[in-house]
Amino acid sequence: MAIVHFPIKLTARRMIAPSVAHLSFLRDDDQTLPCIPGQFIQIHFQHADGSTAKRSYSIAIGRSPDAAPDAQVDIAVSYVPGGAATALFEALDIGATLEASGPFGRFCLYPNDANQRYLLIGTGTGITPYRAMLPQLEQQMAQRGVQVVLLQGARTPAELLYGDEFRAFANAHPHFRYIPCLSRELPATDSPHAHADVRHGYVQNVLTELLPDPASDIAYLCGNPNMVDTNFEALKAIGLPIPMIRREKYVSNK
Repeated sequence: MAIVHFPIKLTARRMIAPSVAHLSFLRDDDQTLPCIPGQFIQIHFQHADGSTAKRSYSIAIGRSPDAAPDAQVDIAVSYVPGGAATALFEALDIGATLEASGPFGRFCLYPNDANQRYLLIGTGTGITPYRAMLPQLEQQMAQRGVQVVLLQGARTPAELLYGDEFRAFANAHPHFRYIPCLSRELPATDSPHAHADVRHGYVQNVLTELLPDPASDIAYLCGNPNMVDTNFEALKAIGLPIPMIRREKYVSNK
């Protein structure tokens, strides 16, 4: 199947961490973008020397499984000092267009899953696919009573991408548990992130606390490659079958 290229127009920008922006686009060719939560698009651009480049970004917006596709495309972009993609996005004005392609990827929830619990583990912008999955997870929790635990790794509370949204979702859904894991700085006592489920350390340090069950759990790992590899090996050692450990590695795009 031929890869579909299309223009997208920037409609909004907001910072969600000191070096991460949430960018909202609309497909600018009067077409919608059918996609499955967890998929990604690629942005195509040129370097200063005229050579072509592309970068991959997970789609950060989720839709109800019953909703019709629309033209909106949201992504989270890490700003990396000296990066060509960073320079592109920082200079992009509202209303400007870029060339994109996609959607791609299979890091998605499977319709025939019969598990009792999802363990979703992410760091950095690797948390983005889980934000897109929230409407699907809401439906699965309501229809088949599945439990969901989201482990989000960050250095400080300010770097918990979409943390306020995940906490609000957890407060509204008893089957959804949100556990931020902070490696450097815990939240102040008056912070919205000061919660009994906050942990100090790395996501792999908290994994055993959740007592992963090979008979009933499916795990998703997304983010820093070292984190993904460490947790993959730990889950295999616990006994989770490899098909029940779904992975996607993220590196910072320059």
